[in-house]
Amino acid sequence: MSVVFPKGFSTASIAAGISAVKGKKDLALVVNNGPLDAAAGVFTSNRFCAAPVQWSRKAIADGHLRGVVINSGCANACTGQAGYDQAAKEAETLASLAGFPKSSDVAVCSTGMIGDLLPLDNLLNGMKAAYPTLASTPEAGHESSVAILTTDTHPKTVEIEAAGYRIGGMVKGSGMIAPQLATMICVITTDAVVTPEQMHAALEHGAEYSFNRIDVDGCMSTNDTVLLLASGASGVTPDPEEFAQNIAKATASLARQIVGDGEGSSHDIRVKVTGATSEDAALACARAVAASNLLKCAICGNDPNWGRVVSSLGIVPEDVAPYDPNDVTVDVNGVRVCDGGKPGQPRDLVHMEEREVHIDIDLNTGSTGEATVWTDDLTHEYVHINADYES
Repeated sequence: MSVVFPKGFSTASIAAGISAVKGKKDLALVVNNGPLDAAAGVFTSNRFCAAPVQWSRKAIADGHLRGVVINSGCANACTGQAGYDQAAKEAETLASLAGFPKSSDVAVCSTGMIGDLLPLDNLLNGMKAAYPTLASTPEAGHESSVAILTTDTHPKTVEIEAAGYRIGGMVKGSGMIAPQLATMICVITTDAVVTPEQMHAALEHGAEYSFNRIDVDGCMSTNDTVLLLASGASGVTPDPEEFAQNIAKATASLARQIVGDGEGSSHDIRVKVTGATSEDAALACARAVAASNLLKCAICGNDPNWGRVVSSLGIVPEDVAPYDPNDVTVDVNGVRVCDGGKPGQPRDLVHMEEREVHIDIDLNTGSTGEATVWTDDLTHEYVHINADYES
């Protein structure tokens, strides 16, 4: 059911003629029917952030939202004042259709090609046609999760039944994924009674340990947006810590689904670093390894080339992650291929036929800092997808 799994939300989708793929659904609306309209968001840190990001950051600054407009097929990024005016017009249109007091009650999200303005007439006409079909059915939720996709091969959703309240969500993301808030459009909903401050703290924590720890191709988007909306329709006020844990479960599930659908990928790779002097040190090491294109290509070829692990590990400055290379061990799928910075067991003992590959690195510093980053391999298909990419 996606974003309509919690009470108090409705959604609609339509083929508005935004995507280059004829007949593809490319526009979705999400409406919070209340009684609350609390909201929180996290966004890309890319300095070329898109017009919809600029609009939505301002719209959510007061901790309240009542609706979201999402389109695929055009990012409306690097489009100047004209692009910002388009985002404002989208928000104004949904606010008018729904009878919201002001256009800043609406967030706007776009994904697709950078550098093009939206076909605004198509989009606005699509909004007007879609609005009367708003529904809270499983079918409506599914269709909206499809409408936001670009190069994704399938929709990605989450549903969590908590103690008297629910959390639901949908995300798109497949390529242009880097660990600085992974490239995505994500809307998470809940019918819990929570404050914007609670939501912001929970979402920031959840994003840090999920969306900020995946890496498909090391490329950072202009349009990353993660929104959390609360309707309060359950009437249940959860324990703040329990609520944060459930939001973290939702973001972890969605982030993991992004990695599982990495463009053209054939393996999902978990890089776990333990025995670091701190969590930050472990994370720096895990990110360095996960970002290695050489390693990704080796994994594509089912080659447990641990030399590409340690060479990437070695680029992390000593003041960031102190360790002795002669103490480091590397296990691939449970086989210790590097033992104390030198060869361990033979590589041909490593089985890599399964989708998941686990790389476990122990820095053996005597401390307990650890971190995990998920990534994908790089395949010929990834090159084809991005050589011929159009949304």
